[in-house]
Amino acid sequence: MFTIKAGFTDDIEIRAEGARVREFFLDLQNFAELMPGVDSIRMDADGVAHWRVAAEIPVVGKMEQNFAVKLEESNENRIEWGPTNIESGNLLRFSADFEYPEANLTKMRFTEHVELRREKARELHFLAGMAGEALISAEMTKSVSAMIRVFMEKAKNRLEGK
Repeated sequence: MFTIKAGFTDDIEIRAEGARVREFFLDLQNFAELMPGVDSIRMDADGVAHWRVAAEIPVVGKMEQNFAVKLEESNENRIEWGPTNIESGNLLRFSADFEYPEANLTKMRFTEHVELRREKARELHFLAGMAGEALISAEMTKSVSAMIRVFMEKAKNRLEGK
């Protein structure tokens, strides 16, 4: 099994009312609009969100993948989306945990994990076997981290009215 993994976790403070921040991160169209590399997000009739994501990976080049995720948890303090039960190759999981220390201050921890599984490396990309799991995972982590940092900056600016 050829497996690529990438992860990202960061804490952010947003000077905005908690319910507004939570609703912003619950609306997946904000990700499609503000996160580089997310080409589209489409919801189907079963509540499954279909993400189309492209990332530039050194050595390998541009990779485009589709991810199917469903809402697993949604309450005042946490939102979590995870892969559907039938997904086995492209796994995306992300969560946002919220704290509300003041009326117009929301502290949030955002975490995202991406995993791509294939029986053989060439099923992912024809150069994947030459590059190897470790190199592609490291580069994909850099790419995912950069995408999310841009998104978080744009989200913060929008929510704070900048």
